[in-house]
Amino acid sequence: MKRSLLVVGVAVALMVAWSIGRVRGQQAGGKVVFVAADQASFTDMPGGGTSMAAIWGDVNQGAHGTFTKFKPGYDAGMHIHTNDVWIVVVKGAYLYKDDAGEKRVGPGDFLRVPGGHKHWSAGDKKEGALFYEEGSGKFDLIPAK
Repeated sequence: MKRSLLVVGVAVALMVAWSIGRVRGQQAGGKVVFVAADQASFTDMPGGGTSMAAIWGDVNQGAHGTFTKFKPGYDAGMHIHTNDVWIVVVKGAYLYKDDAGEKRVGPGDFLRVPGGHKHWSAGDKKEGALFYEEGSGKFDLIPAK
């Protein structure tokens, strides 16, 4: 009997989690979303060197999608993010480094950085970087030592 209740409890918890994910994924109300990167409205971020244009969600509240720009030579230093971040580079190059080595993420390349993973990132020294970014939750950048 206890095992049956446990199985039912787990099944209900999974259904609730799935439903929340579906609702978050439908924030646009089932409408097609189109944003051209060259016409997006970018906002400079605190600290300088970066700007973001919201596509869906809110970077300050939860899951989101943005176009993000790194100015040429921008250096974010070693840091972590609380939540997972996925990027696809549109223009320039996103420079990435962690304990496993360095990567130059160029146009059409994809990178996933799990939440809590210590890494360094920067924009190409000549072109900077323009990339589409999705976050599984609120965006943050926590300097790492």
